[in-house]
Amino acid sequence: MASFRSEPILWIHVAGLATLPVFSILCLLFLSVGKPFLPVWMELLLVATIGVVPLLWMQLRRPFYIFGLLGIALKPENLTERQRKILCLTNTKLNRILALMTAVLSIWALWYLFKIAPLVANTAKFLPQWRSLGLILAGLAFLASNLFLQIPVSVMRVLVTNDTEFAALEPLSLEKIKQDFTILGVRVNQMLPRLFESLFARNIDSQQPPE
Repeated sequence: MASFRSEPILWIHVAGLATLPVFSILCLLFLSVGKPFLPVWMELLLVATIGVVPLLWMQLRRPFYIFGLLGIALKPENLTERQRKILCLTNTKLNRILALMTAVLSIWALWYLFKIAPLVANTAKFLPQWRSLGLILAGLAFLASNLFLQIPVSVMRVLVTNDTEFAALEPLSLEKIKQDFTILGVRVNQMLPRLFESLFARNIDSQQPPE
């Protein structure tokens, strides 16, 4: 029987961590645009509010529905029992604690970016030197980096769950899924080709240590 860890969407979300350097560099470039006209703490607060607060609020109130990707989402009614069990693990008290810790880590990283931003000011000379626009774009880049950090952290919580704990879970009902999760994008009957899912599952299961 295929392990719950063989769900392709879990590993696709984890792979999203690879985008962090890209969005961090973009945030750094935008932070180096123009001359500051506000105290550093106010600029930090502005960028952090744009980049952290919406995602943190979502993860604390109605976590991101992980069976969604690039503007599409698998219809909740099409989820298998195993997938509905996986959703149980993305809406727990531990996940909320992890979301808070991730937000704190992100703000610390943002403070570091603020400190080194003057060092790359010359690199950003090709951009319009409007500080207010730079801060807004930095906030949006920071929002994207947080998206691709918060969701993988939530998913990794699923991956480290032991099989016994997973087997004991009760699948979420359709009503609970619609009520408790933020479902973004166009809802579709199937996200990935079945052949891809089958090959991916076989590859992951072959790498699992024997019980």
